[in-house]
Amino acid sequence: MGIEIIGTGRAIPAKRIPNEALAATLDTNDEWIRSHTGIGARHIADERTACSDLAAEAARNALALAIERGACDEKTLEDLALTVDMVIVGTSTADYWCCPATACIVQHAIGAKRAGAMDIVNACSGFIYALETGAGLLSINAERRRALVIGAEVLSRFADWSDRSTCVLFGDGAGAALLEKTERDGGVLRTLLGADGSGAEDLIMRQGGSRNPFKKGDALAMPPHIEMNGRAVYAFAVNAITETVTKLLEAERLTMEDIALIVPHQANARIVHAAAKRLAIPEDKFFLNIEEYANTSAASIPIALDELNRNGRLRKGDRILCAAFGAGLTYGGAIITW
Repeated sequence: MGIEIIGTGRAIPAKRIPNEALAATLDTNDEWIRSHTGIGARHIADERTACSDLAAEAARNALALAIERGACDEKTLEDLALTVDMVIVGTSTADYWCCPATACIVQHAIGAKRAGAMDIVNACSGFIYALETGAGLLSINAERRRALVIGAEVLSRFADWSDRSTCVLFGDGAGAALLEKTERDGGVLRTLLGADGSGAEDLIMRQGGSRNPFKKGDALAMPPHIEMNGRAVYAFAVNAITETVTKLLEAERLTMEDIALIVPHQANARIVHAAAKRLAIPEDKFFLNIEEYANTSAASIPIALDELNRNGRLRKGDRILCAAFGAGLTYGGAIITW
């Protein structure tokens, strides 16, 4: 039995903000942002667009590609959506603070009437956690056949746009993968998940939860926003990527020659360069699109997978290795045969 990806999709907001535009309100410029992060632009959702809107669009695009490429017998989006057994959304910027799950809204929007739905809140590692969850739920129940795994974020709503050390990093978007249980070997070969809760406050949004709830009459100095200890997160991220790549290769008894591409979470190009140096592998082994999209958190890996898939960069039988890290602190990875 295998768990294969038979369709991918992404949703990118139309509004594009290049680095130069941020210089009007921040003490920064294009050269500083590029040299420190590798980012050249980011896409920002308009005020009417919520996380579920981007997630549903990416999901429909994944379903449409599966039909277009003949990866399924169904001929319409409506029919294919009815075969989906689970909708799983990795996000930290859900439509609503507590409930309902964004996945439930997506499930209804795309017409996946038979599907269960759940969110996974693990920030930038969210897609990898969702991928293992989707694959596991398909494997454990003989009646389940397909799962939609989505990473979606509207980080612009929770960025402190006066803090140049964080706000320049983030963009909005969504990516989706349609998983199918098959009789063939391959697909998702192995996953790895991990966490280090001692770093929970290194990347955090403090306001609004049960530890720091909003109270009647409170006056907020500013809306809830992301706070980050950049140095701590950088050190954790480099270690997380190198250890994830090493452990996954060792577990599958593979070498880097067996891997066509590494698709990392797109947080900061300097993190990837440092990990490549530590692993002693060429930087061009890593796929980066952070220059155009910035850090889209849980959406970054599925957006990259869809870009590679549609551009013909992935051939049948290619092995790719995904590696992510994020708030929690968390990390994870997967080896997938395309």
